Amino acid sequence: MSDERLVKSKQRVADHGEVFTPAWMVEDMLNLVKIETERIDARVLEPACGSGNFLVPVLARKLATVQAKHGKSDFERRHYALLAVMCIYGIELLADNADECRANLCEVLQVAFGLRHDDVLLRAARKALAVNIVRGDALTMTDPDGAPIYFPEWAYLGKGLYQRRDFRFHDLTQRASFEGTLFGELTEEELFTPMKTHRPMTMEEVAQ
Repeated sequence: MSDERLVKSKQRVADHGEVFTPAWMVEDMLNLVKIETERIDARVLEPACGSGNFLVPVLARKLATVQAKHGKSDFERRHYALLAVMCIYGIELLADNADECRANLCEVLQVAFGLRHDDVLLRAARKALAVNIVRGDALTMTDPDGAPIYFPEWAYLGKGLYQRRDFRFHDLTQRASFEGTLFGELTEEELFTPMKTHRPMTMEEVAQ
């Protein structure tokens, strides 16, 4: 989306306050946290992600790091690229924006790695983004049906295996509040129990 198209329609601005941040401003803001935006496993959540104005350049930065660190091994390069995608999260009220955000993120991956449309890496990325980019209200932490928003926490275990644990968004936002408190001696697992823990999966299994 060019800087000239900062709104899709006046009605959407009136109904939802939808205005897109220009690309130059996005880059300036991301440079304030440059190290984190370039770290492959840094989890980034945009609570009003639109079509991906912030998330798309973050993924591009992460993929550049993947290429720099793992470019000599195609196996590692592909698996860390998927991890980079898995660490991108977004919440968006409008369905068309959420769909466009997922598509834009997949396009960044496809172009950066020269992938065919049916490549298993791209198919796995689509599956991950289907649950990482969600429709909902970040303020109420609920989806359009009023149910709590949840996100998968992805981890790369090495040797081509990924671990997925599902958490309620509300629980994830509470993690920081326990640091340095009387609950400090408790482990994260005791405080934040996943809604579901999936068995380790290969890229092929994630893509199914």
